[in-house]
Amino acid sequence: MKIQEPKVSKAIEYSLKTAQEENCYENKLFTENVIEDLSISNETFNGCIFKNIDFNNIKLDNVGLLDVIFENCNLSNKHFDNNLIQRVKFINCKMYGVSFISSKLKDVLFSSTKAPYMNFADASISKIIINNSDFSEICFQETNIKNIEFNNTNLSKAEIFKTKLKEVDISTCKIEDIIIDNESIEGIIIDRFQAIDLIGMLGVKIKE
Repeated sequence: MKIQEPKVSKAIEYSLKTAQEENCYENKLFTENVIEDLSISNETFNGCIFKNIDFNNIKLDNVGLLDVIFENCNLSNKHFDNNLIQRVKFINCKMYGVSFISSKLKDVLFSSTKAPYMNFADASISKIIINNSDFSEICFQETNIKNIEFNNTNLSKAEIFKTKLKEVDISTCKIEDIIIDNESIEGIIIDRFQAIDLIGMLGVKIKE
């Protein structure tokens, strides 16, 4: 599956502090961390690149993402709920506990990203690729999924409910202790070894 690339060719190097003061987050390249606390509310990062940015002391409230690249960033515990996330790349990022509840995600790449406890409840997902990432203990609940691709991803202890995964291939993924209901599991693609992890959920016992 191919996804559309973020449109970031016009990004100019800028400081986050100056961007906040000017209330402008369009076509910017951010490479310098801020020391003092910052608060960014009701904005959309548009055409931006973030490299090596730690968001621990940056409060994000009602922030959307359009044509954005995050590389080697720490976004842990940030919330992107009820927003549009389109043409975005997360590369080698830390995203523990990040929330996309009720958001729309389209043309998004997660690559070599650590994202345990990520929450996609009630989100709409289209054309998403997840490569070589840790998505353990994530939540898909009543999530509308179209065109999602998992490659060598850790889905251990993921909780998946009322989320149709028909024709979704997770055969290269770790799925130990995954929790998934019958509606979600129907039509999912696994390999024969993964079947052992799932068969107990169907009430079937294996005779030794």
